[in-house]
Amino acid sequence: MRKLQFVVLLMCFVLSASAQSDEAEVKAIKEVIQSAYVEGIQNEGDIEKIDAGIHPDFNLLGIGENGTIWKLPIAEWKEKVIERKKNGQLPRDKDNLISVKFLSVDVTGTAAVAKFEFYVGKELKYVDYLSLYKFEEGWKLVSKIFYKFED
Repeated sequence: MRKLQFVVLLMCFVLSASAQSDEAEVKAIKEVIQSAYVEGIQNEGDIEKIDAGIHPDFNLLGIGENGTIWKLPIAEWKEKVIERKKNGQLPRDKDNLISVKFLSVDVTGTAAVAKFEFYVGKELKYVDYLSLYKFEEGWKLVSKIFYKFED
């Protein structure tokens, strides 16, 4: 009977430790998305934040005409961010700030997918799906697909 109690107690401890570890990973993933994607790309145009959280081989994928897939590598996206900053479009003003509401973050080992709503001001514009890998230096965004709501 004591062995059974010990095994049950040990299992509870292991499951609790695993859940705490998963919570820490989810928190780290949300933080890198907020810093690199929301602040870096969308609200501030901060290249250092982008580089800190987005892998150099990152691609944004979208659906084009006739079901074709288009691709925007992060290097090209950063050029667009720099241009927007030069043109005074970044940083955004208070009324047009981008914010996100996380719907799910799924982590398996060193791979993760985050799903969240993307708002411009108070208006829901997209649902984004970001894929991430964990590297020695931490979590990095590696790809994005999205759904855009009709205006």
